[in-house]
Amino acid sequence: MRSLLTSSVGTLIFVLFVGPGPVIGLVPWLLSRWRVSDPILGLPYERAMGLVIFLAGLPILLEALVRFVHDGRGTPAPVMPPERLVVTGLYRYVRNPMYVGVVAMIAGQGLFFGSRAILIYAACAALAFHLFVVLYEEPALASRFGASYAEYCRHVRRWLPRVHPWVANHASSPFKN
Repeated sequence: MRSLLTSSVGTLIFVLFVGPGPVIGLVPWLLSRWRVSDPILGLPYERAMGLVIFLAGLPILLEALVRFVHDGRGTPAPVMPPERLVVTGLYRYVRNPMYVGVVAMIAGQGLFFGSRAILIYAACAALAFHLFVVLYEEPALASRFGASYAEYCRHVRRWLPRVHPWVANHASSPFKN
């Protein structure tokens, strides 16, 4: 079993150099140089809404990352995936909170900076995440975790959060909530 230190360092490297860091920081900066332009939608408080959306995505992303390290004993990187299926925390509400948090942070920047390019990028990132999840991640998880993952999928939606957290039936399930 991987140690917390190994999982933490692996996750940090992935976040900073491969995954969320460049996706949330570098690409939006390249698209806009983070220059504030006129609001796109012309709505009052549009920048404030963008900031709120960005800030709402941050704890979602961070909580999901911590779950991967602590509960899954792995990283979000496919080269060092979690050893255990993560079904705790926000994963009790939605199967992909990490992607939801990332898209929120990108879209929030688009609204805040008044950048159509960043908003288009957010839509493209959401589509790319969806395709990755459907074509690679879900089949890989089904293969790796079998019936446990199938049960989880029956109860927790891919993108739209549940109102109430899913609690596994401990009598018939290997999950720890």
